[in-house]
Amino acid sequence: MEYVEPILGIANCLGTPACKYLQYHRKLNDYVRNFKRMRDELNCKMEDIELQLKAELLRPLGKIPKKGVEIWLKAVKEMIREAQVVENKVSNGRYLCRACNGKLVDEKTGEMKKFLDNAPNASEGLATDGPSAGLPLPTSELVGEEAVRNEIWACLMQEEVSKIGVWGMGGVGKTTIMKHIHNDLLKEQRFERVIWVTISKEFNVMKVQDDIAGALKLKEDWPREGDKLRRAAILLEMLKNAGKHVLILDDVWDKVSVVEVGIPEPSGGNGCKLVVTTRSEHVCKYMGCKVIKVKPLSEEEALILFLNKVGPNIVQSPTIMPTLKLVVKECAGLPLTIIVVAGTMKGEYSPRIWKNALKDLKDRIGKVEGVEAEVFERLKFSFDHLKDEKVKDCFLYCALYPEDYEIHKVELIECWIAEIFIDEMDTRQEMEDKGLSILKRLEDNCLLENITTQFGLHGIKMHDAVRDMALSITRMNPRYMIQAGLQLEELPEKEQWSPDIEKVSLMYNSISEISIDVLPTKCQLLTTLLLQHNPVKKIPYSFFINMPCLSVLNLSSTKIESLPNSISELKNLTTLLLCDCEELRDLPCLSMLQELKKLDLCGTKIEEVPEGMDMLIKLRYLDLGVFTLKEIPAGLLPKLVHLQHLGFHWNNKRTSLKAEEMEPLKKLECLTGCFEDISEFNKFISSMQQSKKNLIKYSLHMSSSFMDATRDKTVTIGGVQNWEGELIMHPIEIQELNIFHCDYLRSLVDDNSSFKNAIGLRLCRIYDCKGIECVVSLSSFASSFAYPFQSLEMLNLLALPKLSALIMKDAGIGSATTSTFAPSTTFSHLKEIKIVDCSSMKTLLPHCQLVEILGAETSEVEEKGSDALIKFHLPKLRELSFWELPNLKSICSKSGVMVCDSLQLIQVAGDCYKLKRFPPFVPLVGNGQPFAYAPPSLTIRSWEEWWEWLEWDDHPNFKNVLRFNPFAG
Repeated sequence: MEYVEPILGIANCLGTPACKYLQYHRKLNDYVRNFKRMRDELNCKMEDIELQLKAELLRPLGKIPKKGVEIWLKAVKEMIREAQVVENKVSNGRYLCRACNGKLVDEKTGEMKKFLDNAPNASEGLATDGPSAGLPLPTSELVGEEAVRNEIWACLMQEEVSKIGVWGMGGVGKTTIMKHIHNDLLKEQRFERVIWVTISKEFNVMKVQDDIAGALKLKEDWPREGDKLRRAAILLEMLKNAGKHVLILDDVWDKVSVVEVGIPEPSGGNGCKLVVTTRSEHVCKYMGCKVIKVKPLSEEEALILFLNKVGPNIVQSPTIMPTLKLVVKECAGLPLTIIVVAGTMKGEYSPRIWKNALKDLKDRIGKVEGVEAEVFERLKFSFDHLKDEKVKDCFLYCALYPEDYEIHKVELIECWIAEIFIDEMDTRQEMEDKGLSILKRLEDNCLLENITTQFGLHGIKMHDAVRDMALSITRMNPRYMIQAGLQLEELPEKEQWSPDIEKVSLMYNSISEISIDVLPTKCQLLTTLLLQHNPVKKIPYSFFINMPCLSVLNLSSTKIESLPNSISELKNLTTLLLCDCEELRDLPCLSMLQELKKLDLCGTKIEEVPEGMDMLIKLRYLDLGVFTLKEIPAGLLPKLVHLQHLGFHWNNKRTSLKAEEMEPLKKLECLTGCFEDISEFNKFISSMQQSKKNLIKYSLHMSSSFMDATRDKTVTIGGVQNWEGELIMHPIEIQELNIFHCDYLRSLVDDNSSFKNAIGLRLCRIYDCKGIECVVSLSSFASSFAYPFQSLEMLNLLALPKLSALIMKDAGIGSATTSTFAPSTTFSHLKEIKIVDCSSMKTLLPHCQLVEILGAETSEVEEKGSDALIKFHLPKLRELSFWELPNLKSICSKSGVMVCDSLQLIQVAGDCYKLKRFPPFVPLVGNGQPFAYAPPSLTIRSWEEWWEWLEWDDHPNFKNVLRFNPFAG
């Protein structure tokens, strides 16, 4: 038999032309070299794609590999396995004929080249968010409005109504109603997409197109620049392919051409709907909409809303109630004014103050004519009751941003500090706390809306009617010029630059050139100039000459290449912001800017630290997060002794921090940077501890990293060999820990590890550490120790080939004996577990290892023979995600059940084909009888074929209560 295969191989070669046969024979070595080169290239490509894919999967849960990527990776692994078989055969000389070997390796080389040519394109993204109709919008309470809400809903359900116009005066609640309907549409799942786009007063076709494309997740084929007509054609095709959808255009001020934007005409045939909200009935009629008017609340509804917002203590005061009802009547049934006035009066218990408020409202409304003017006066009532002038300034500053802009809270407070709206204090933290208290007051007065921005950050937003009120105040004040987000292509004319002007906002426009002809000539009092997010390339020398008082200059996200030397004349400049000026490569000498307190050069292309920076001894805030920066000059940092915030690019080893240089910075509160090694890091932490100074916020790195910090206190350790996990710093401070490419590490926490007391840790990510066998290794933890991970919320484990368990008792780790020492608090706060490419993992929750650790308990009542039922308590777990776990057979042991009613998503992708059973969830028994049960919000996501392979022998009815949502494709 051992000769059969070679003989068959020779027979196969007989059909080969003679010249080719001889070539295979003579140049076998060349064919083998090409074969090995192609195999290595394919292997590298596979590893590169896996690396990038895993990086994508580190982003928020919900990302899954694209089907084509998954199929390609699986096929390539099989191809490489086959190539190894071929190499073994050829190297062992098993084939009797050189020509046969040559033909074999040549054919296999060709097959591998095809795989290489068809490799997924990483630039187009390797993972997808999966199918989604849209995300729920944050909503405020809806009181009344049931009739109009039902009318809109009925029209959406009627096939013959395709376009709906919802109109009413500003503040009447149009947007709030539509947000509720938007979320209801998502729940009903009658439409494949529900798209929300805010239009605002200044209609911008390109922005609307971008917003719709973003909602459709058009990242690969969507042109960010270019012709509107071409973009409209692409968008039209994409929307046609999006299936039945509802497109909601909120806050439309003038007629919108659906053809110009690229919106297909809605009809009963395509099942699509268009809804616009507007203050103009004319807009609804022009666009051919079914017109629905939103009317003010009835007196009863208005009173209910007011009482809900003003607080229960005031409601219980019989002496206030008569006046309160009259105040509500003056709000004219408009939800916005009701909420704002109620927020202003919250906590006022004096009947005399209420009577004065009523008189004030009546006087204001009596002095103006027109509905819009009356709305402004009601809102201005709340503004005037702020009393503190600096708080008023803080509010008006928000109007410097474009309409409907989501303002990041941290950014806004930084601006208030720069404008000295917040008095200077000993620490930046105290000033930030003061800023938060001001924000809280403005939110409580309902002048600002608390939101989560599209980037997941804490932010605020101004209602468009509130912003209009704020702008009406600034127009009466010659100190302001606000023309933000108006699509301006050049500076305002000279006549608009009043001699009394102090604050100018031209942010988010299309100003590409600053012409000498329109330069302002009389700006002697100008203190703030905001030009960020304009395509400005060059600033003339004379531009700054007439701005002697300029204090705050923001040129962030412009295309400026250099600054004129005249910037040195700005002797009163305290804040210079050049963040994300990607064309900026150098700056003039800064030594004359003696008052400068904040300098932000993050994201620029400068290579050298600007000349004269060592003279800026008043600097409090310095961000040099620049990858191109060649070095930190020795002796620079020790001179900047007042620094409170210091940032360097974490992925630039040329700017590695030295503990000795950092030691004089006694006031430092926030730090981002890279240390050359663990030794320098420990020296720095040791010096901080000796001076009894704790960093309030930090992102500290050892070696380079692609992992972005998401928490205030983050440590990232990458590529550090011969490291066993020891750090000097107090781990109790760490909120986020990222470790990657540390092959010497066998476990994150053991008896000697400094991380064992990391009780504040919220997020832990361990990636590509080839020696990791478990996360926690326990042997003799005493009961007095603080146990690790009791606050951990997210655990991400990726590319750990030896990982077999989360926790082991260490008898030399590899023996995998179990621990009975850890209390149930360990891991009890976990909200998300993500495990990717851990080939040794067989069971996520084996009871022999985790009974005590995860709060598992044995039920005496529910014993089955000699096997007790094990309950795994994970009370806060929301998401479980598995990808590429070829040996994973079960989530928990066969006798185990999960107690986690909070679980919302289990996601399975890649090679997890041995996972064929799901654990049941408690309760298992009802009225004395067993029944199938699943957490009420749980959804299973995976490929359709995997779902069909699952086995349900132990609990045959279990499948019927699980909600399955297959991946697309």
